[in-house]
Amino acid sequence: MLGAAERQNHSMLCVGLDPEPARFPGKLHGDASRIYDFCAAIVDATADLVIAFKPQIAYFAAHRAEDQLERLMQHMRRTAPHVPIILDAKRGDVGSTAGQYAKEAFERYGADAVTLSPFMGFDSITPYLKYHDKGAFLLCRTSNRGGDDLQNQRLASVKGQPLLYEHIARLAQGPWNLNGQLGLVVGATYPAEIERVRVVAPMLPLLIPGVGAQGGDAGATVRAGWRPGVFIIVNSSRAILYASPGDDFVQAARREALRTRDLLEAARPQTGCIL
Repeated sequence: MLGAAERQNHSMLCVGLDPEPARFPGKLHGDASRIYDFCAAIVDATADLVIAFKPQIAYFAAHRAEDQLERLMQHMRRTAPHVPIILDAKRGDVGSTAGQYAKEAFERYGADAVTLSPFMGFDSITPYLKYHDKGAFLLCRTSNRGGDDLQNQRLASVKGQPLLYEHIARLAQGPWNLNGQLGLVVGATYPAEIERVRVVAPMLPLLIPGVGAQGGDAGATVRAGWRPGVFIIVNSSRAILYASPGDDFVQAARREALRTRDLLEAARPQTGCIL
């Protein structure tokens, strides 16, 4: 699906769907019952410009809008069936609980992939891998400053004393990736770490948040993470969703998405290879 979307839309851009009613424009402002309307309008405006969509589940659940998220997932399937949907849930639990979270993501919402926290180990990942046509992106080197507290610490008990995020990348590239279903989440705010993750995990798709409102550099991100034959999925949320506070928000969102897509594409090395 990533290959089809990249070829059809010539894009590495992922639009994150993080609806905040307090930031909705015009007549939608402050109205949580219009979350679906707002997000569907963004989807319609950008469906031909993206490699993926990434709804963030907390922005829906906080407003008791899970039913609107279900409708939105169905709308994305109808509007852009070739575009993968990554449910940004960052789940991290084990056993039957993890199985229920997997069922929520893949059966209730129909996501193509989900974001997961791997810090409870491989048995927190395995329930998701039972869905052989689905994917999981593991938190590896995240874009927030506090990620240093754990992710940038050395593991004295592991051969070579890698940093924790490097160890996660090795596990995801190797023994954990039983069916080729895993990818990694790495933040655009740390391009040197993106490059290091790409060295450790040369074949995994990377989901890269942090371009746009968080200040990540689009060009540096592509240069660090893109390689021929391997996907990067560069997410921008607020910069696109809230490109205008007025009734022209749909047109403004499309302009910003187009600008970001083209900026990312311009940074792609000219090898002549588009998947």
